[in-house]
Amino acid sequence: MGSLGPSVVSLQPKATATTTKPAIIGEQQQQQQYSGWCGGFQMPVHYPRYKKADYEAMPEWRVDCLLREYGLPVDGDLDAKRRFAMGAFLWPGQY
Repeated sequence: MGSLGPSVVSLQPKATATTTKPAIIGEQQQQQQYSGWCGGFQMPVHYPRYKKADYEAMPEWRVDCLLREYGLPVDGDLDAKRRFAMGAFLWPGQY
């Protein structure tokens, strides 16, 4: 084959402490970003202990936080969110 021109050599940096720090710093920043209340997924420690009346009176922001805490969808109007939460967290005889 003929020559395609000058060879292109890509230099890759050697693995040093300075090349690993940005990844660690970025990871720490990401953990801090998602560690706030209602932010990101965290495995809940317990099952919610609300009753049907609690869900019916719960403000929308609290329903949203509860659903996000358990990794569930937060779409729809307030009534749909409340019904979804009751269906997910109440036993059939409770709703």
